[in-house]
Amino acid sequence: MKHSNKMMNYTALAMSACVLALAGCSKAETPAEVRNDVSEARQDATKDVAEARSDAASDTRDASRDLGTASAEGSYDIAVAKAEGEHKIAIEKCEATGGDAQKACKDVADVSLDTAKAQAKSQMAQSKPN
Repeated sequence: MKHSNKMMNYTALAMSACVLALAGCSKAETPAEVRNDVSEARQDATKDVAEARSDAASDTRDASRDLGTASAEGSYDIAVAKAEGEHKIAIEKCEATGGDAQKACKDVADVSLDTAKAQAKSQMAQSKPN
């Protein structure tokens, strides 16, 4: 019984402390304090919204730039893949000839590949955003 009474006393004491603590928290502020707090909250909210708008604009610019870069690089990759495919076909066609004619044919195919890659690179450089 003694142990149970002590426990009840501690519980009652703890509950009383909580009630007193909560009572102190709900104290009404003066109208001047409320106006000041509301004003500060408005200023903080305005500042937070401005920062969020600035961050969103920056993110949008970055995403647009990234998209432009990805698009330019994708176009380059496609152009190079197409040129390399055409090169392979041309080299295979060169196999129908022999000797110097075959070498000249392959040289023309190689020059065509190099030219197509250079054009693709130039196109990519012009298409990339600054």
